[in-house]
Amino acid sequence: MVTPSDVTSLPAPHPPEPVGAPGPGLPRIVPRRHIGRWVTAAAALLVFAMVLNSVVRNQAFQWGVVGRYFTTPAVLDGLALTLWLTGAVMVLGFLLGTGLAVMRLSGNPVLRTLSWGYVWVFRSTPLLVQLLFWFNIGALYPTLGFGIPFGPEFVTVKTVNLLGPTLTAVIGLTLHETAYAAEVVRGGILSVDAGQTEAAQALGLSRRRTLRRVVIPQAMRSIVPTAGNMLIGTLKGTSIVSVLAVHDLLYSVQLVYNQTYQVIPLLMVATLWYVAVTSVLGVGQYYVERYYARGGSRELPPTPLRRLRGHLSAVRARLSASAAADARPVIGGDR
Repeated sequence: MVTPSDVTSLPAPHPPEPVGAPGPGLPRIVPRRHIGRWVTAAAALLVFAMVLNSVVRNQAFQWGVVGRYFTTPAVLDGLALTLWLTGAVMVLGFLLGTGLAVMRLSGNPVLRTLSWGYVWVFRSTPLLVQLLFWFNIGALYPTLGFGIPFGPEFVTVKTVNLLGPTLTAVIGLTLHETAYAAEVVRGGILSVDAGQTEAAQALGLSRRRTLRRVVIPQAMRSIVPTAGNMLIGTLKGTSIVSVLAVHDLLYSVQLVYNQTYQVIPLLMVATLWYVAVTSVLGVGQYYVERYYARGGSRELPPTPLRRLRGHLSAVRARLSASAAADARPVIGGDR
């Protein structure tokens, strides 16, 4: 029988050894020090600090002028038109591109050939040439008529009155974007395993329903990253419509600095707006990719916000453990 005096005479239990700690008499394991990695990181940070300092402290940028014109009505109107052009071109381009992709994958040789020919023509021609061509379409077709094919025309409209600069920009950008969107959608459809289509057909699903309910949702995992890059590229590519005198963001800035001769600060205004919008689009692309990746992996990686919260929780836990260790009284004193 163990008496209370025996219990008090027992030695105090030792705290458990931490995981990975060496046993008695064994050397302590020290992690390898990556000196080159730290030197490279320090050099990169030094170069970044030098570049940032040269930009911030350079008086030629005229940051006061940048701040004054950053939210002026002319610039905001140009930004609104740029965003509208980007949205309209992307929606129309992917609607038409999806149709071309389906034609390219169909069993009809005529549809396959026409789809391939469209993609070949519009991918082989520079975008600026296409815009200038559509802007001068009146030289080739002064009028457009509606009526019986190869027969009489009932309605005739002059091309000059029909196609303005903004509509010309929408048509040119959409037709150019459709060729690339068709290849993006086609690549996404081809990335889906053929067994998925065979299983859907075995269940009695029609070809259209199989494409809409089985193939497209899985193909979106391959389509979304490339489509996001195309969206950002289209946003920046809309600046080329300034050659048609369309009042987008860049053309609005050009109108201002043609009057004030403050070229650099006004170009910085446009640059900062492009950077801000593309950053927001990049965040949206990340979460859309995460949404469609749900069925591709068992566990999704944490978002940057969750990762930051995890790092902060780990730091707080270490600080709490260190404070608790400092506040713990020493039993028995030093010998």
